Amino acid sequence: MSFKTSMLQAAIATLIATTSLNAHFQVVLTDKTVIEAANDAKIAIRYEFLHPFEKNYMQMAKPQEVGVFANGKRTKIDVTAKKQEGFTVYSGAYTVKEPSVYQFYVDPAPYFEPSEQKFIRHQTKTIVDAFGAGEGWDEPVGLKAEIVPLARPYSIIAGGLFSGVVLYKGKPVADATIEIEYYNDRGLKAPNEMTVTLATKADSNGVFHVALPLEGWWGFAALIDDDETIVKDGKKYPIELGAVLWLKTVSYR
Repeated sequence: MSFKTSMLQAAIATLIATTSLNAHFQVVLTDKTVIEAANDAKIAIRYEFLHPFEKNYMQMAKPQEVGVFANGKRTKIDVTAKKQEGFTVYSGAYTVKEPSVYQFYVDPAPYFEPSEQKFIRHQTKTIVDAFGAGEGWDEPVGLKAEIVPLARPYSIIAGGLFSGVVLYKGKPVADATIEIEYYNDRGLKAPNEMTVTLATKADSNGVFHVALPLEGWWGFAALIDDDETIVKDGKKYPIELGAVLWLKTVSYR
């Protein structure tokens, strides 16, 4: 093997590794996104940290805050740690009692990524409608970073268009980069590495649009350089603050 060939292979391996590392996603998934009957009012919630398309789990520390936002207020939710493929994930439950839109969110403990020399803190949410409330899905929870839907997120048909706006400290983020990834519990194979994590950009008002071709869960992560740092071993490190939203597309039967 020539030196040039060896260097090329090393560069390719580094590129692939870097691409995978850039696909960290905090996840909040519910067992239902629309509640229509009173006897179906209990919601099971999963909190994971992983590469969702490849289903490579990562260790998740106990979150800083877990809760639900409804009717203009936040309510904390207790979570239980458990193991998934040897990694720590969390679960919770919540029973809705009245018609409303419920936004389930998590503010995780910052995760230090040695290869990128920064902390990752992805504030994440998903949205559930109970008893046909129909209003409130476009209200900000009040997280430091979040994606606010501009299309009703729990009634997107596979193949349809989703729109959102990226907010940081309550203001739109112009030209934000948004990574998109499919939660691949179907064993699908990507045609190439670039189609594992998709990407788009918001416009000057922080607004973006994405077509979603498959039925299932889709994650959107707008990555923002935070104005805070974290000290580790006597050194200050930057924080990648993520505004993350998960939604589930459905199909007509």
